[in-house]
Amino acid sequence: MKILVVEDEKLLADSIRALLTGKGVDVEVAYDGETGREYAELGIYDLLILDVMMPGMNGYEVARKVRSMKCGTPILMLTARSELEDRITGLNAGADYYLTKPFDTRELLACINALLRRQGTQVDEVTYGNTSLDLSSGLLVCGTNTVRLSAKEFDIMRFLLQSGSRNLSKETILARVWGYDSDAVENHVEVYVGFLRKKLASIGSDIRIEAIRRMGYHLEVNEHDKETPP
Repeated sequence: MKILVVEDEKLLADSIRALLTGKGVDVEVAYDGETGREYAELGIYDLLILDVMMPGMNGYEVARKVRSMKCGTPILMLTARSELEDRITGLNAGADYYLTKPFDTRELLACINALLRRQGTQVDEVTYGNTSLDLSSGLLVCGTNTVRLSAKEFDIMRFLLQSGSRNLSKETILARVWGYDSDAVENHVEVYVGFLRKKLASIGSDIRIEAIRRMGYHLEVNEHDKETPP
């Protein structure tokens, strides 16, 4: 499970991250609305936790932008403003639940669990074309054929599958998979994309990782044999 916390109060954001990480959740944090919007629009999160009052782009604006991208990820809004009109504004912006500060951690966890349950059964795989990625086993599956992915291959493949035909730059993949503080360079992405292309071919997948010079990568379904750039 992957949760994005967008909160400009660093102490609170880091406290929420520590709480959820302790529950076995993969948590990422953005400390401003604009960065949070960019992260959220990737569509790779199971839940968004948004603060309302942030400089630049506030939580309402982030929620509206996310919803305008047809992203259905549940949104939990956090705010010190408890007036009815504020809650209505948040819900109309696309929030699923509105939690007023200060809150008890037990209430936060209960809200998160309720929103995740509302999604129905947890997604165990991501599918594109005739190929699926089993999120629990790390297997890439096509019909009866399977191949196991390494940790980095898994992260990149999941990211690509969840983004589908939407282009991902090498910089974005580096940041999301290796982290902003990593010494990894774009060549690392190219190498792992090469590994993934071979593994997709080995199981008879009808999807290919398409490269666009200076733009990055996206997935396409093969309708006929076509060479892909290195």
